[in-house]
Parts: sequence; C-alpha cells; structure tokens
Amino acid sequence: MSFRIPFLGPQDAFPPTCEALDYPNGLLAAGGELTSQRLLAAYRRGIFPWYEEPQPILWWTPNPRSVLFPAELHVSRSLRKVLRRDHFALAVDTAFERVMAACARPRGEQTGTWIGTQMLAAYSALHRQGMAHSVEVRDTTGELVGGLYGVALGGIFYGESMFSRRTDASKVALVALVDILRRGGFDLIDCQVGNPHLASLGARDIDRLDFEARLAQTTGMETDPGMWSLPGTCGELL
Repeated sequence: MSFRIPFLGPQDAFPPTCEALDYPNGLLAAGGELTSQRLLAAYRRGIFPWYEEPQPILWWTPNPRSVLFPAELHVSRSLRKVLRRDHFALAVDTAFERVMAACARPRGEQTGTWIGTQMLAAYSALHRQGMAHSVEVRDTTGELVGGLYGVALGGIFYGESMFSRRTDASKVALVALVDILRRGGFDLIDCQVGNPHLASLGARDIDRLDFEARLAQTTGMETDPGMWSLPGTCGELL
C-alpha cells in the first residue's frame, strides 16, 4: 500500500478526521478490526470501513459527504404510482443477513465485492445488538426482491448498501426507511459518497465539518426501539 496513512493496531484510536487524504478522497487509516466496539467508535466519528477481502481494512471519511435529509426525499410521479399499486410487501429486520448477502452480489461488470465474510459477520453482530437494521421488499409471491441495510446511531442512519431485483424495489425500500426515520425524529441518512442516482432521490453534499457537527449534536439522542415497524401497505407510505 503506497498511501501514507496510519496502520491501526487493536487498541489504537482513529486519527483526527482532518488528516484524511484528499486522494483517494477520505482515506483515513488502515488495519484495526471489525468488532462492534470498533465499528461504533468509527460511526460516532463519521468514519466507515470500505475494502475488499483479503486486503487490510480501510477506513474512510470523505469530504464532501453525501446525505439525505428525510424531509427532502424526492418521490417521483412514477414511484408514487408504484407505491399506490401496492405490488410489494414491506418488512423490517426479518432477513438482515439475506439483505446483506444480496447487496454483496457483484453488479454489472463487477467481479468482486466489498461486503465479504468479515463485513457480514460484523454487521450481523451489530444487528443482534439492535444497532443495525434492514428494510426488506418482497413481491406478491414472497420473494425478496429489494432492500437496504445500515446502522442507526443517535439521530443518524448510516446507509451501507441497497439492492434491487425488480424495478424500483430499492427505491421503495428507501421510501419505507424514510417513513421510519421521520417518525423516529432522525436528523439525516448518511449516504457516504454521492452519485446521480442518490441525487435524483434528494441526496446532496455537505461539508465534512458540517456533517461532524450534526454527529456531535445527535449521537447521544435516544430513540424508541418500537419505531422499527412499517405500515401494512406501500400506499400508506404516501
């Protein structure tokens, strides 16, 4: 590895986020481990892991940061029609590992995945602790056709990945997530790095310092575990 970043031992703290590289954008450190304690310490600082096994763990905090404020979710006319047709069934936290496994599958011309066995084990542990959640979308036969997962900490949901095996299924999952977060009083969804797809749904970039200020204000916020539920039909999300 040619980047000049610290290599973390098991007990080493993360360096200040201002030391993250400009290129590649946000690369902060390598090494450490994917324990629940380490992951939560990372998210409290706005840091997340992203790497491909068997490479060392890489920790990132990009600038700017792509975020979606729940009130700014853009639901297009065509997506509203999909929701009204009610062809999908929604659930929360009933198939967390299956959602992660579906997100891990290579897409398009990809040959590898950053969601390896270590990631699956680490986030499944967070899920069992009530810190990581999944939203599942099924078709009329009960087949899992879309979903997303991430980490909820304080007033921020750290979105990790989503997948879709039917047109608009991942978008339906996002609308369902926003419904949950609005009711729970969450401040924002961390989308990490922006792209045109996220922008079309209402995500926008903010400066890393602004993002970290919001972290500081919301990390200690207590939320109701009972908020992780959804209405019986997609149409009720509108």
